Amino acid sequence: MADSKAEVSLKDEGNAFFKAGNYLKAAALYTQAIKKDPQNPTLYSNRAAAFLNLVKLQKALSDAETTISLNPSWDKGYFRKGCVLEAMERYDDALDAFRIASQHNPQSTEVSRKIKRLTQLSKDKKRSEEVNNLRSNVDLAKHLDGFKSELAQKHVDEEVFSFVVETMENAVKSWHQTSNVDARVYFLLDKEKTDTEKYAPVVNVDKAFESPHTHGDCVSFLRQYAVDSFSRAACLVVPKNAISYPQVWKGQGPRKWKHGQSDGFFVEFESPLLRQEWFIPSSSEKGQILCRDPVALDINAHEVIPKIFKD
Repeated sequence: MADSKAEVSLKDEGNAFFKAGNYLKAAALYTQAIKKDPQNPTLYSNRAAAFLNLVKLQKALSDAETTISLNPSWDKGYFRKGCVLEAMERYDDALDAFRIASQHNPQSTEVSRKIKRLTQLSKDKKRSEEVNNLRSNVDLAKHLDGFKSELAQKHVDEEVFSFVVETMENAVKSWHQTSNVDARVYFLLDKEKTDTEKYAPVVNVDKAFESPHTHGDCVSFLRQYAVDSFSRAACLVVPKNAISYPQVWKGQGPRKWKHGQSDGFFVEFESPLLRQEWFIPSSSEKGQILCRDPVALDINAHEVIPKIFKD
């Protein structure tokens, strides 16, 4: 009887410290009480709550499991387990625990709120993981099958396709990291003919889109550069927000823009045999910038720069 009174006293003391926010002292008192009454599920449940507040999550989970084993029909053990698993961000496992708690105590509004909250958190976490996966595993080749077929029909070799894919993927990765890409033209140079000491595979064109005048000067320069460098193909990458001229998303009639107001960037490919253009929109999701799938454009309606290669 004396031990029982001591256990009650220790538990009550622990509860008082718990209510006062002294979780370390509360846990110590619950531990003393458990030594005197090791089969009491309430003590393990209380200590689990104290450990949870101390962020000693493994200890809290162990005590919640012990609570359940000592009284499998008591909803509180499952509730404690659910709270610990929630803190561990193991949302699906937490949901399972709260659902069992609800089976034992269907009237609990606290458990119902937890289930509703955890259901949403689980969905959000899965989507956040999907977004992170999309950001870190950029694979644009699968979206360019039609373009690849066009190249094959014109007997253009695989190197050109790889050049376009690499250029686009590098741009997407840059956008994911900085929400921006540099306005540049990437050239696929002829390995045998190009004087690589004189001609680089990248030309900055950040001033090209300020006015019709700078735009015209840039196009003239690029046309001559393509000839002098013996380039086989070129890829322009330019962010939409860097273009003052030409604002190709403001056309009317057949040139009307049909792709929303999203931020993003243009990719315009050209070789002597083929021209193709894409817009890669971006948006913010789960606090992350995410590029969407490339949208093929009608280059005759939305070209950012005119043709630079001779037929």
